[in-house]
Amino acid sequence: MNDTDRCARYSAYFTKDWMMGPNSIRLLDELLRRAPADAWFDRALDLGCGPAVTSIFLAKETPAKAVFAFDLWVSASENYERIRRDGLGERIVPIHGDAMDMPFARGYFDAIVSVDAYHYFGGKPGVFSRKVLPFVREGGHVMIAIPGLRREPEGAMGALLGEWCEGDNATLFHTADWWRALLMAECGDRCDVAVQEAECFDAAWRDWFASGHEFALRDRAYLERGLDRILNFVLICIRRKIPDQSLDK
Repeated sequence: MNDTDRCARYSAYFTKDWMMGPNSIRLLDELLRRAPADAWFDRALDLGCGPAVTSIFLAKETPAKAVFAFDLWVSASENYERIRRDGLGERIVPIHGDAMDMPFARGYFDAIVSVDAYHYFGGKPGVFSRKVLPFVREGGHVMIAIPGLRREPEGAMGALLGEWCEGDNATLFHTADWWRALLMAECGDRCDVAVQEAECFDAAWRDWFASGHEFALRDRAYLERGLDRILNFVLICIRRKIPDQSLDK
């Protein structure tokens, strides 16, 4: 996965008809490129897939033989039409459902991937360990890319963030250190946890601004007022440890 130009192959999706925010394809591409070398997978869950563009990317750009496109806001029927038009109807399974009540067998996935979605539901203690981790096999990976903060905002910058988010949504944004502490506290004994800031911040936002979406125009105005100085994207890679069988002897 060293082809850094592969995002260009998906430029047809970089429009207001497909994008729901900063370019999820760029975020996913960097997430996969910076994941551990052993993060291979045959069966993957795209958790919070939106219009399934990230699922299409996973099916085409990774070894995944089956990708489950799971989302609460976009119907499975809508996603299936997009998936089928891309010729991937046999490899991507669209499912409509809630991340807090997933219908899968425990340990079913080699990898769970979530781009620009996990922060909506995963910022409370216990969510990851009870609602997500059980569905990835031992030795498997959970890879997450979410919007976050370079630092905690104070004063006028905190007020600007709250104005942009319009209410409680400002509480969904956290620093890389905050996410690391949360995940280590609830699964550090069972998982290897790596958290870092993404490098594609400018490119992901630039694609969103160029889409012409009305929300993109609003977002651009806020970033130009200073939000770009505190916002970032956070990349999280979690490997579920394989228990040491020798301890049982």
